[in-house]
Amino acid sequence: MQGVGDRILPGAAALSLVGGVSLLHPQDQVFAAMLEGWGRQQQSRFLAPSTIAGRRQLVERFARWTNEYPWQWRPADLEEWTAAAVSERKVAHSTVRGEQVTLSLFCEYICDARYGWTAECESRFGSFPVQICHEWNTVQHRSEFEGRPGNRPLTRVELQALFDHADDRVGQVRARGRKGWLAAFRDATLLKVAYGWGLRRRELTMLETVDFGRNPKAPEFGDAGVLSVRWGKAKAGGPPRRRSVLSVFPWAVEVVDEWVSEVRPLYGASLPVLWPTERQSRMGIVYVNKVFARYRDELGLPAELGPHCLRHSYVTHLIEDGWDPLFVQQQVGHAWASTTAIYTGVSSDYKNVVLRRALDDRFNLGGDT
Repeated sequence: MQGVGDRILPGAAALSLVGGVSLLHPQDQVFAAMLEGWGRQQQSRFLAPSTIAGRRQLVERFARWTNEYPWQWRPADLEEWTAAAVSERKVAHSTVRGEQVTLSLFCEYICDARYGWTAECESRFGSFPVQICHEWNTVQHRSEFEGRPGNRPLTRVELQALFDHADDRVGQVRARGRKGWLAAFRDATLLKVAYGWGLRRRELTMLETVDFGRNPKAPEFGDAGVLSVRWGKAKAGGPPRRRSVLSVFPWAVEVVDEWVSEVRPLYGASLPVLWPTERQSRMGIVYVNKVFARYRDELGLPAELGPHCLRHSYVTHLIEDGWDPLFVQQQVGHAWASTTAIYTGVSSDYKNVVLRRALDDRFNLGGDT
């Protein structure tokens, strides 16, 4: 029996296979049982179902690519897979590393004697699984930021052009007497809110009207002085993290007030979702991607820019405007200042202002000594 003492660990072979029973298709059934057991092990760590499903799909895809079962895999299989990923699939550095981490975790699970898979495979097939990922054939995580270089903040000119273009579309659709102006207005507003409060896409789509509230320290912002983000990015195995984002842009507050009080009611939405669809459902992340991509392409902006660049822009523009870095870090919900620094892409003008200020202070002090 596998486990610690008399307790069988979640994901152990004994929970998926009945001992002493012959299997009709042993290789397929044992592999399926491994995946089932690995899923239970991850569930016991409270990992998100989408994470578990994505990892399983990758392992299954790797098995189909090798045309072998996990107890037949060898390090050379991973190396050939990685080579194909780079040369044929043209995947990013971070994607390759993520795939390797997933395969490494699966191999670590089936090689752990506490789960009993090594003994099960050796008994049934005369072979046992090994760890195919090691330091010599995997991508090392040596950089704090592995995103695509094109994922950058928008300049203030680009940002204004994006917002103006979205507003112009509302006017154009409405002038033609088409009912799509309401959706166009919603789309323009959600892009402004994403920037105005520095939100991730999921945080944006999960917003509800009740998430805006008053900030006693900023009564001039009325009912939109603070935004409660209830679906922040979770840590592995944890629930979504909550944070309060204080409103800093008066124009953004005006945008929200107009949407909530005048335009959104025209949808007749019965649910409190901030961005209702024509079918009274919640707006999805994919739709946000499409909206941003359409306006970006129509403006001729670089194709690598995406909606997450609005969050980068929020951080960068606050830093450029002199907001305290710790305040900005707390606004966007970063645990570490280094993460916020990665998001920041201050302009050369800003850096020159900082340089000039520092030099002036230094030389003024030097002149008195």
